[in-house]
Amino acid sequence: MNLAYVLWVFVLSTLPIFELRLSLPLAIVAYDIPWYVALPACFLGNIIPALFLLWFLEPITNLCKKVSILAKILDWIFERSRRRAGIVEKYGPIGLVLLVSIPLPVTGAWTGSIIAFLLRLPFQRAFPAIVLGVLIAGIIVTILSVLGLEVRWLLFSPEPG
Repeated sequence: MNLAYVLWVFVLSTLPIFELRLSLPLAIVAYDIPWYVALPACFLGNIIPALFLLWFLEPITNLCKKVSILAKILDWIFERSRRRAGIVEKYGPIGLVLLVSIPLPVTGAWTGSIIAFLLRLPFQRAFPAIVLGVLIAGIIVTILSVLGLEVRWLLFSPEPG
């Protein structure tokens, strides 16, 4: 196991859109990192931005609104996030868990944090919901990655004797 690859997938997990939905399969399938190392690395990498977003998105938003182009970019991001907010508006933190746990792009911790900010969910309710959602997504993606690896091994292994 290459420690540089573990660090790389950790960093990739912090990025929006990529998150652990793509970094975890990359770790397990492409880099042969054992799932029990890949999952915690990608999980932690995915959680760290949520923590900072929930703490600092309001002051960052206020600062960005003073620069026209940044305000437009932020409005675009917020509008895209609002489209996914229905489940969170309806079910609150449970909806946030459901949204974040769906292992598809644009449904992860970044989007969940932005939606929690837009809906003014308090940190003490939003962060645990996001953590639980990321954990569920991580477990789903890990299982699919390991099973995919097993299926690939079965399909492409040499025939006996």
